[in-house]
Amino acid sequence: MSAASPTATGVALLARPGRPAVVARTIAELAGPTHGLVELPVRLMWNAERTFDLGDPDDLLWMYENVLRETTRAEDLRVLINGRTLRRVWRHLNLPRGVRQAWESRHRGLRAA
Repeated sequence: MSAASPTATGVALLARPGRPAVVARTIAELAGPTHGLVELPVRLMWNAERTFDLGDPDDLLWMYENVLRETTRAEDLRVLINGRTLRRVWRHLNLPRGVRQAWESRHRGLRAA
């Protein structure tokens, strides 16, 4: 997994100022859960309510948005994000421009998702 997502000019795409977007090398390696409750670590979600019900579509989107925006670790992506689910919900995610561009530049199939 890459810690930054350089563009053709070599500039990292940012999740937010000073934080490069972290992008999986392949969608297939994303083996996160598809059902049940997931509690995010404090480093990804500072709110006291960090537990998400993956059966609730709004919870699922909110969790994915937080993980994709806040992570600085490739391992977070592998254990929290599910590749098939990511493809299914991609167009519904509210992501910073840098995160969306980083993921879509590496995984062109997401553009059409």
